[in-house]
Amino acid sequence: MSLVNPADSLERQNEKLLQIAQSLMNRVEYGAEQNGAAYAQFERAALLEKRVRERTLELERTLNLLHDSNAQLSEANAQTEAARQNLADAIEAVSEGFALFDSGDTLVMCNSRFCRDFHEMQKNLKPGLPFSEYVRQVSRSPFLLLPSEETPDNWAARRIRRHQDRHVMFNVQLRLGRWLQVSEHRTSTEGTVILQTDVTDLIRIERAERDRLRDKQAVMVRATLDHLNQGVGIFDELGQLVGWNGKLGALLAMDARRLQIGASFSGLIDRLAQDVRFAQGIDREGFLQWALTGNHRAPISFEVVQGERTVLQVFGRGMPDGGFVISVTDVTAEREAARRLFEMNEVLEQRVMERTLELEDALSAAERANASKSRFVAAASHDLLQPLSAAKLYVSSLADRFPGTEEHRVLEKAESALTSAAQIIDALLDISKLDGDGLHFDIRAVKLTEILQPLRDEMSVLAERKGLEMRIVDSHLIVDSDATYLRRVVQNLLANAIRYTETGKVLVGVRRNGGSARIEVWDTGPGIAEDDQNAIFEEFRRLDTKASRNEGLGLGLAIVERACARLGHPLGLWSEVGRGSCFMVNVPIAGFQSGPRDPRRSAPRPVHLGHAGLIALLVENDAALRRALSIMLESWGVNVIEAEDADSAIALLDDLQLSPDVLLLDYQLGSGPTGLALSQKINESQLAPLPCAIISADKSPQLRQDCKVVGVELLAKPLDRHKLAQFLEGVAQQIP
Repeated sequence: MSLVNPADSLERQNEKLLQIAQSLMNRVEYGAEQNGAAYAQFERAALLEKRVRERTLELERTLNLLHDSNAQLSEANAQTEAARQNLADAIEAVSEGFALFDSGDTLVMCNSRFCRDFHEMQKNLKPGLPFSEYVRQVSRSPFLLLPSEETPDNWAARRIRRHQDRHVMFNVQLRLGRWLQVSEHRTSTEGTVILQTDVTDLIRIERAERDRLRDKQAVMVRATLDHLNQGVGIFDELGQLVGWNGKLGALLAMDARRLQIGASFSGLIDRLAQDVRFAQGIDREGFLQWALTGNHRAPISFEVVQGERTVLQVFGRGMPDGGFVISVTDVTAEREAARRLFEMNEVLEQRVMERTLELEDALSAAERANASKSRFVAAASHDLLQPLSAAKLYVSSLADRFPGTEEHRVLEKAESALTSAAQIIDALLDISKLDGDGLHFDIRAVKLTEILQPLRDEMSVLAERKGLEMRIVDSHLIVDSDATYLRRVVQNLLANAIRYTETGKVLVGVRRNGGSARIEVWDTGPGIAEDDQNAIFEEFRRLDTKASRNEGLGLGLAIVERACARLGHPLGLWSEVGRGSCFMVNVPIAGFQSGPRDPRRSAPRPVHLGHAGLIALLVENDAALRRALSIMLESWGVNVIEAEDADSAIALLDDLQLSPDVLLLDYQLGSGPTGLALSQKINESQLAPLPCAIISADKSPQLRQDCKVVGVELLAKPLDRHKLAQFLEGVAQQIP
């Protein structure tokens, strides 16, 4: 309890406080004499008064907070009520039917448009209505128009199942031709919002547009069918005719009165003319059975013969709805053309065979004439060398009798002319030997140092005489070749380099190139234009007449080319006008082959090709060369398919529908793709890459490298028939 009553007046309270203060002062002064218990009671009373005052203040603050909270709650309730009213007004303003069900599938609220078309339900749409009851009442409403095969219970069960989805949208049909679209969406609190929208106008517009399009499409289909060259019949899933064109009746010789909507397929088959004969393993019963198969029909195609010669091709295919389409095409002209073509092919094959035999006879005669020419040249050369040698001796004797005179100089020129004539005869003798079939090579292991060192001593005098620097880099490689002819090849190339080089140097070296040694002869001469790089290997052909006026017969490179071809040593050339040239000879290194190769195997006429039956695709834009190659290949027993360029080659293969055994392609094919590009394009359509040889006058290292990368043989122009025969023999041996 408080010592000072708050209800007292201020004067009374001050009086009491003064008394309390006086008592305290007395206690201080007479504390030892008075009783301490009374003072202790006073202290407790003062402490209790303080606590009561603090509690009273806390209670006052709490009451103030409670008053503020009540005021805020009242304001919130007012706002909630206003929001609820606004929501109700907004829902009511929605032009669609709206309803909200809570997570327990109980109706919370709806607007007046919800289920407005189901008048008998309006009195039952109150908060607390279960969703299942709402669906049951809708399913039994007389205003709901259900399909004839569906009951209200089935519709309600299907509607409840769809309610499990988070988003549902479907249309329901009402009486009097009206439609209602129902959209159902799940809320974040697992409640459900249902919207009902009247889509009657949209459905009517859509149906009208669909009917219009269907009519337009029917007109287009009818026009398309009438303009087809084939007869077409369309049948539904029951095998009844629903569409056709006039061509169908004309091709099948069927009365137009039989072709009408609803005509059965089996009835039409029975009414086919008796002179219609089925072919290709099918008959009337089989065709009818196919039509009655149902949705699992596979496409069917066969031919029928009508009358004596009319051939009709019939094609049938099923449709997704279970129906099927039949088309009939008159292929009489095509079959007649194929028959005539077959007969023509037989005649042509007979003519080709006769022509081949004639060409073989001509080739044999040419080979005999060539052999006779070679024998004559060899005999004539041998006989001419004897008197020439005697003439040289006589001229030398006369020259010794007139030293230092004008007659001596004339005799020296005569002796030089005789020497040149003897060299020409020797070269012709070598060429005749290389062209003949009786030449035998002594193939053995040859040290290249035995070839290069003697040539260094022999040719350095000629180089020094012209003021040239000549260098021969020695090599310790051992190769498989004929030492005599290999030395002759390198000697001719080196002599040619010295002859045509006015200033600079000549270099001879050997590079290891895989399993072969590449002997290279470099010079700093005038170079050889690309157009002339084939001509230099011809007999008596000299490009720089000034450099070779006093020496050179024009036979050195011809001998080199023939010797390399017979030995099987590939010969290459790089040259640039104004910079110089490089001749390259590839010789196999000893030990890289199972045994020495007999050059005589490269016979002028292959003996195994005639039995292999190879089919070769030859693509060459030079018509004369293409025809010459075709004749030669056909004489070997190779079947040739000719084409001028890449596009015609691809088109020809597509038309013939066959795959050749080997490709012989010119590298430069005009403005179109190159031979390499054509080879890759053809191989894209093959199960395995076809053997291919590129024929080109381009002897650049880049082309050789490109061919090597893709595994293609490179045959240089002018084309060596021996190398071509070797290549084709290898292809024939790989064919099982």
